[in-house]
Amino acid sequence: MPERFAIYYAPAADDPLWAKAAEWLGRDPLTGATIDGSLPATARSALFERSISARRYGFHATIKAPMALAEGRTRAELEEALGEYVSATEPVAIGPIKLALIDGFLALIPATQSEALTAFAGDVVETFDPFRAPPSDEERARRLQNGNLSPRQLELLEGYGYPYVFEQFQLHMTLTDRLPEGERAAYMQAAAEHFGPLAEADMAVDRLVLFHEPEAGAPFARLDDFMLTGETADARIRAR
Repeated sequence: MPERFAIYYAPAADDPLWAKAAEWLGRDPLTGATIDGSLPATARSALFERSISARRYGFHATIKAPMALAEGRTRAELEEALGEYVSATEPVAIGPIKLALIDGFLALIPATQSEALTAFAGDVVETFDPFRAPPSDEERARRLQNGNLSPRQLELLEGYGYPYVFEQFQLHMTLTDRLPEGERAAYMQAAAEHFGPLAEADMAVDRLVLFHEPEAGAPFARLDDFMLTGETADARIRAR
């Protein structure tokens, strides 16, 4: 599988939530550092086994899922397009967040997801889809194997390479892999203790962050932040 790029939301690198999440998962995708100190709320070794995939992908909320670049497309072109997009697009409120279980995965999600946030995510998916190469047979089979997809989700998988877009989108920042039912309450409590008030913070999508998987199975790296400013959109309005 070739290298892949993903367009995510992630808090600023100096945001306390980013630091706490890196500590929880045991890896910082920006620096590449492994964090293996003790956690007062849970056993590090146990959490390590329950967050293998989450740690590899890094703390984030998926906006445009990992994709190999379409033939003829380059990273430089993707970065240029991201720069143009964020300059024409304003930040979008998330509102207060909360800890939740999604199909057995522990995550931070909006307490209430707004229509504006869903529409924004859908616009990103649509705008950057021309950069996406069609999924390989292996990748498509993995997507099909990982969940019981509805007919609509299968349609989206075929059309956009990912089933959880548009009205199927739920912003979530994953903290574990799928947990056994008997362990979910304990990890929910451990995360509540670890994150404290940060797990209820008021947030906004103020940036799109480009992540990179250099080769299949490699840890994702945080490459660059693209700040949503809406400056060029404001300029067009003023020029009318």
